[in-house]
Amino acid sequence: MVNLDLFDKSAEEIAALKARGKKVMCYFSGGSYEDWRPDEKDFPTTIRGKNLDGWPGEKWLDIRQVEILRKIMGKRMDLAVTKKCDGVDPDNMDGYTQNSGYTISYNDQLVYNRMIASEAHKRGLGVGLKNNLEQIKDLVDDFDWAVNEQCFKFNECDMLVPFI
Repeated sequence: MVNLDLFDKSAEEIAALKARGKKVMCYFSGGSYEDWRPDEKDFPTTIRGKNLDGWPGEKWLDIRQVEILRKIMGKRMDLAVTKKCDGVDPDNMDGYTQNSGYTISYNDQLVYNRMIASEAHKRGLGVGLKNNLEQIKDLVDDFDWAVNEQCFKFNECDMLVPFI
């Protein structure tokens, strides 16, 4: 399995990997706006929150605006289908734990994350839950796998067991 940036990799590069028997997951940010992405104009300024620490040009999204984001993220997943990705890896799916500029509840995050998983599955895509350890118990049945970037460093790998 390989995990590639949805926007930075071409359909041809993805096809070449698949021809070698690789499963291709396509990364995009599901919980933040990035000013360098080709669809950046699709994000109304009213849903762009505070900057992500250490990531210039990236802002948290108001994920409570589910219907606005369903359309935007749906277009991203449509691109993943067009490029023949096997699944998607939406990042920043834990905005409720961040200083996003919005009052996002635990439940708001569950609603949004389930929408993302549902939209991926409607398109025949697998979907991973990224770095949202606290909600695994509630989301394990909605997502197909989990991605955690530093579970060894922070001694949190045991929290991923429900996905095994």
